[in-house]
Amino acid sequence: MERPWLAHYEDGVPAEVEIPDYPVTRNLFKSAEDYPDSPALIFGNVVEPLGNMLMDATMSYREVLGLTRRFASALQQFGVEKGDRVAIHLPNCPQFVIAYYATLMVGGIVVPCNPQYVGREIEHQLNDSEADTIITLSLTYPIVKGIRDDTPLKQVIVTNIKEYFPGLLKLLFTLMTEKKEGHYQDLSGEPDTYWFQDVLRSAGAAPSEVDVDMEDTAVLMYTGGTTGVPKAAQLTHRNVHANALQIRAWLPRMNRGEDSILTSLPLFHSYGMTTCMNLGVLTAASMILIPNPRVMPHILKSINQHHPTLYPGVPAMYVAINNYPGLETFDVSSIRACISGAAPLPVEVQQKFQELTGARLVEGYGLSEATPVTHANPIFGDNRVGTIGLPFPSTAAKIVDAETGEQDRRAR
Repeated sequence: MERPWLAHYEDGVPAEVEIPDYPVTRNLFKSAEDYPDSPALIFGNVVEPLGNMLMDATMSYREVLGLTRRFASALQQFGVEKGDRVAIHLPNCPQFVIAYYATLMVGGIVVPCNPQYVGREIEHQLNDSEADTIITLSLTYPIVKGIRDDTPLKQVIVTNIKEYFPGLLKLLFTLMTEKKEGHYQDLSGEPDTYWFQDVLRSAGAAPSEVDVDMEDTAVLMYTGGTTGVPKAAQLTHRNVHANALQIRAWLPRMNRGEDSILTSLPLFHSYGMTTCMNLGVLTAASMILIPNPRVMPHILKSINQHHPTLYPGVPAMYVAINNYPGLETFDVSSIRACISGAAPLPVEVQQKFQELTGARLVEGYGLSEATPVTHANPIFGDNRVGTIGLPFPSTAAKIVDAETGEQDRRAR
């Protein structure tokens, strides 16, 4: 197929990417081996009564791998086998990353669930995917409990958002927030319901090895499309690994073990899963986890303190930064590259963000069925404002008429 867009690629971006014959879980092993003490996850929150003071803790790649292997062992003890569905009903937090890679490690299929779903929405997703295990927040456990009998769930694993907070923040959360906001739950007497930390403590240090084929389904990513209820896009291990590698190829100035990613895109969405988590693990980057992207003090204080170099997002996120009062009091100059997706990026938003931060903000395009990114403007090359950019490496694209979807527009 003729690919005229290759002539507009930024220097260093290849026409094709080579997809290795191993799943993304291997990248976690490789990053933990090469950068064991480097920060993998940075997680915490701001404390509003203390003037929005930022408190967070760091987990190294060695620690994340160890916890992931232990949780994978726990899943096997629960009877999770290759092809079984495991629902992850969490916001951005270390438990999400651990559960995601642990599920793939044992050959399970990840079913990411939006923690803001109401009962009927999560019930549909669990029934449609046939998930028999779910990891959920203590805050959202009552929703899961309410629909559990009408789903295939066999076991429920509950985690409190505070579990990986730094010590002082955990104490303040326990005293000031936990009961008031509904995070506290008493699970005693609940059948087949377990605390996340108890599960880890009772598990072996490593799972039994499972042979995973690259064409096996890795993720059932639910997408609303344009009509009807959300439907599951079946993403294979090859799909998931390929798109992380394509994004890595699109960022030729990214250096393994040196970058950090502001991870405010939800990991339960294909965009955040790939451009933040899977890219981050692939490149041994630090992921600054933001559970609620609407809390702007958390976003800006994290940028000011941890100096992320990459910030994938949606237009609303960049608008919020542009319009934040007192933005000049934060150092946002570390951000080098941003890819905006999920909605059209207004030109004025792009230009103002670049002026305020010095970062390069470009528009891209994707869809969950493609894991998801398929197009983007060159980061530091020829940026065509108001367009979705060029097809990614190893991506074929064709423009056809809207009436039949068959006639090549170039033939007219």
